Amino acid sequence: MKIGGLEIKNEVFLSPMAGVTDLPFRLICKEHGCGMLYTEMINAKALCYDDENTKKMLKIDNKEHPIAVQIFGSDPEYMGRAAEIMNSYPNEILDINMGCPAPKVVKNGDGSALMKNPKLAEEVLKSVVKNSKKPVTLKIRKGWDDNSVNAVEIAKIAEDCGISALAIHGRTREQYYSGKADWDIIAQIKRNISIPVIGNGDIFTIEDAINMLDKTNCNAIMIGRGAQGNPWIFERINHYMKTGEVLPEPEVDERIRTAIKHLNFAVEEHGEYVAVREMRKHIGWYLKGLKNSAKLRDEINKIESHDEVICKLEGYIQDSLT
Repeated sequence: MKIGGLEIKNEVFLSPMAGVTDLPFRLICKEHGCGMLYTEMINAKALCYDDENTKKMLKIDNKEHPIAVQIFGSDPEYMGRAAEIMNSYPNEILDINMGCPAPKVVKNGDGSALMKNPKLAEEVLKSVVKNSKKPVTLKIRKGWDDNSVNAVEIAKIAEDCGISALAIHGRTREQYYSGKADWDIIAQIKRNISIPVIGNGDIFTIEDAINMLDKTNCNAIMIGRGAQGNPWIFERINHYMKTGEVLPEPEVDERIRTAIKHLNFAVEEHGEYVAVREMRKHIGWYLKGLKNSAKLRDEINKIESHDEVICKLEGYIQDSLT
């Protein structure tokens, strides 16, 4: 698959997720065969004001390529300036967020709220494409709500503005992550534009991935919640697509060892205090469905020491082997 002039190794991508797709998590996903990584969304205005916390979120490791940085905002001038700033960063792709449903984002007219204003959305798209030296992509939703499903209209505008690829989550903003993702809207967009289309929403298994590709004819798939605590989903889907063979789910010890490795990456990147707290949700996802995992998760949620968390996790491995 190609986005602009960039050739991508496989068609299974990681979806950008606020508070989730930081550097440590991305490295874990890359190790397990993710074709394209995405950063957490970056506030364009904060980037223009040289905000230190925003710049920290833009740290990219040499092992991550290819990677897309996702920016959000609804002011064409700030979005264009942010695109210009990103020209000096090592990411291959610049992505625009028009899909985030979070109240604190949409109240400012950003994220999925931009879909309610196609004219402004067009101005934002043109400004970013004009100022970026890299291929620009766009992520959208089905629409704001069931009465304003305009994803096909926005997709056509995006293509006309010079967007190189488009990702579509098959839910409206009002749905958030509830209900079922509408894959028909992905198929509609694929029929209506000629740039690559990336399908997103409700991919939790190999079967989900194959079904989405078959039903929508999309060029690639993007996995969000399905990758939380489950980075193996990338290599398992890739392996099946190449060979038709279903790799087994990871054993308990592999899941826990990966959680420990992820924790170590997080401590190295964020420091112990932040990492131990940030990793609580990730460890909960790694443990999901395992025997007595609720008790272990509760215990880990009260621990503040990196070494103690590792001790608890290693103890769980030993207990699972006896």
